[in-house]
Amino acid sequence: MSSNNCTAVTDFIILGLTDDPILCVILFVIFLGVYVVTMVGNLSIIILIKNSSQLHTPMYLFLSHLAFVDILISSSVTPFMLMNYLEDTTVISFGGCLAQLCCGCTFGASECFLLAVMAYDRYVAICSPLLYSTNMSTRVCTLLLTTSYLGGCINSWTFIGCLLNRSFCGPNKINHFFCDYSPLLKLSYSQDDLAEVLPAASAATILMVTVLVIIISYVYILFSVLKISSTKGRSKAFSTCTSHLTSVILFYGTLTFIYAMPKSTYSTDQNKMVSVFYIVMIPMLNPLIYSLRNNEVKGALRKLMNRKYFFS
Repeated sequence: MSSNNCTAVTDFIILGLTDDPILCVILFVIFLGVYVVTMVGNLSIIILIKNSSQLHTPMYLFLSHLAFVDILISSSVTPFMLMNYLEDTTVISFGGCLAQLCCGCTFGASECFLLAVMAYDRYVAICSPLLYSTNMSTRVCTLLLTTSYLGGCINSWTFIGCLLNRSFCGPNKINHFFCDYSPLLKLSYSQDDLAEVLPAASAATILMVTVLVIIISYVYILFSVLKISSTKGRSKAFSTCTSHLTSVILFYGTLTFIYAMPKSTYSTDQNKMVSVFYIVMIPMLNPLIYSLRNNEVKGALRKLMNRKYFFS
């Protein structure tokens, strides 16, 4: 939107990570490889879960949706970032910028909810195994997934709504590799402070609620596992949680650095690097974590490959 005494900005220039030509070529090759691995890994997880009957459980249903969300998060930014290395000047329209931000806010928040849902699923499986089929019925799983996506949409509406109430009529260069909220807010003009408070409150609420669910779930899991007398039983119970815990630590550790650390403690370049890890690298790492550390996934993959080989 624009005020009466200025011309509205219709396009933004994305400055990217670097303007060094040699470094641009290196980064293009690296991030192209990362994006290919991200797409292949997450699509493989989704296809494997869909085609393997032994993986038709709530745990793997949530994992397939996590893979789906990772594909959308990466695809909303990485192809555009790769294009940035092939062009001297990368321009994105105002609408395209809002769409990119909308995808990031929606599916980034949805991933928070999904990780919390997966922690709750592990809590029910380990602490109440006899009631697992009841507490994690199809109806409950659908409700949890709907809540995850709806929570992401509400978070996105908060960010986009605040930006649409700001005026953009000055500089149009975004010092980032995608349309992030903070750089866009710096380019806007308005006396309204709600644009700084509401999105921060929305993001903080989602982070605190989901982290609290994860912490409480794992506290109960820990107490339940400690009650198991056999070492083998404890090891088996913990093994079902290690992949999820690894993803949680990577995801929330990065988000904490971006949103919870004081702004004076790190530069814009550091923020860009951390954002690369959160948006580009984590979606690639999640399928590797869940496939390499999960015997059920590896077993289902071997069965599927043997079946394909047998009928070929």
